[in-house]
Amino acid sequence: MSLLITTLITFVSFYSYLLIIRVLLTWFPTINWYNQPFAALAQITDPYLNLFRSIIPPLGGMDFSPILAFLALNLLSGLLSAIPANLPL
Repeated sequence: MSLLITTLITFVSFYSYLLIIRVLLTWFPTINWYNQPFAALAQITDPYLNLFRSIIPPLGGMDFSPILAFLALNLLSGLLSAIPANLPL
């Protein structure tokens, strides 16, 4: 069970790094998101970000959905980290 939880925590951390890269790259307007490797990064991260974009649409040209996305990932990571402590030996 702990191997599964460790794998999930690692996946959440890796996905957080991908989201950070995606958010930082949006600061460069000349990036063509249809070319590789940017298209692959967008295909991986946009479905998750679109969940939060439906909750908070961009306001004044600013997209606040990544903030909610990071909060949700941090909450999930914290919950997954707390599971092994609650499991019986």
